[in-house]
Amino acid sequence: MSDTPLHLVPVRSREAKDFVRTWHRHHPPPAGQIFAVGAADETGTLRSVAIVGRPVTRHLDDGATLEVTRTASDGTRNANSLLYGAAWRAAKALGYRRRVTYTQDGESGASLRGAGWLIIASRPPRAGWHTPSRPRAGHGNDHVTRLLWQAP
Repeated sequence: MSDTPLHLVPVRSREAKDFVRTWHRHHPPPAGQIFAVGAADETGTLRSVAIVGRPVTRHLDDGATLEVTRTASDGTRNANSLLYGAAWRAAKALGYRRRVTYTQDGESGASLRGAGWLIIASRPPRAGWHTPSRPRAGHGNDHVTRLLWQAP
């Protein structure tokens, strides 16, 4: 956990997913992505990644919206705020008009607030994604209230 200066770096899909597997507290890497971006220190050591993809929620998947589906950090201060800002700028530059992400109840959202994102909704806990017609295993995050954030 350092306070060293950080800079943005491109991150390939496999490297981003490996980083998430190592550092994310409660989610596995997402299945797909549009792009990933990283924060590295002056030695080039990757300290944090953000994976951006299509919105998980079907009604937000309108072709104009992207979702930051995962961020992970080794604890380096301000790394995730840097990445949320970069993800917003990159998506905007690619023509996307809306950028969203979620946090779980109990997470501070400090990185999002630091990057200027705003809470726009609270989503109630869901029972899970499993249905008899489409069996799915839980990932340990069902039954948790989520907050929907949007970039300004």
